[in-house]
Amino acid sequence: MDISTILSLVLGAALAGFVQGLSGFAFSLVAMSVWAWTIDPRLAAVMAVFGGLTGQTIAAVTVRRGFDFARLWPFLLGGIAGIPVGVLLLPLVEPDMFKAGLGILLAVWCPIMLFAPHLPPVRFGGRLADGAIGLGGGIMGGFGGFTGVLPTLWCSLRRMDKDAQRSIVQNFNLATLAATMLGYVLAGNVTRGMWPAFAIVAPAMLIPSLLGAKLYIGISEQAFRRIVLSLLTLSGIALLASSLPRLLGG
Repeated sequence: MDISTILSLVLGAALAGFVQGLSGFAFSLVAMSVWAWTIDPRLAAVMAVFGGLTGQTIAAVTVRRGFDFARLWPFLLGGIAGIPVGVLLLPLVEPDMFKAGLGILLAVWCPIMLFAPHLPPVRFGGRLADGAIGLGGGIMGGFGGFTGVLPTLWCSLRRMDKDAQRSIVQNFNLATLAATMLGYVLAGNVTRGMWPAFAIVAPAMLIPSLLGAKLYIGISEQAFRRIVLSLLTLSGIALLASSLPRLLGG
């Protein structure tokens, strides 16, 4: 492993760890926006899932925001069903095409929500819609740990308060990322050559994750919403910046 790869892994893990500690999600989005330039897509996908799972495990201890199973179970049921689909599709889907599509969604819709705070909250769909969102999150998790994107966006559309949103997204991510990591291992996506990367990512993200979690406790509802939507927007732009040149050039 060369020095540029090591530095990229450290930078991506540290930034993503801080953002996940603060927002409860987005490790994969932030890490991929750094790693997409230099890291092999298969290695990046495994490290994104591993880093996200490590961060959610830390958050489960440091940022406890309740456990409302009645709200959570539709997301979980859909997520667990979607993970095998995502894991099976991972070797078949063009990574840059996926990142460009996700980037467009985030870069277009999140600024609309950010600059139009008085849009009416989404009330339709109930548990069936929550399950569908969980299914989408599970499939996207199989592509590289993007489990929290759709549930976070959906909770924002429903105008949940920050602790309710954190509870759903944090517990959903913890369960689905654990299942995704197991799926990667069983599918043979985790190789012996990746072991040094695990030893780099885990310590690089530890302190930033704790700092982000500490900052979360002191922010207001409005500030939290702005942070989440801004992070989603910037992540979408970064994904587009890393994927479109390759697609257009190819």
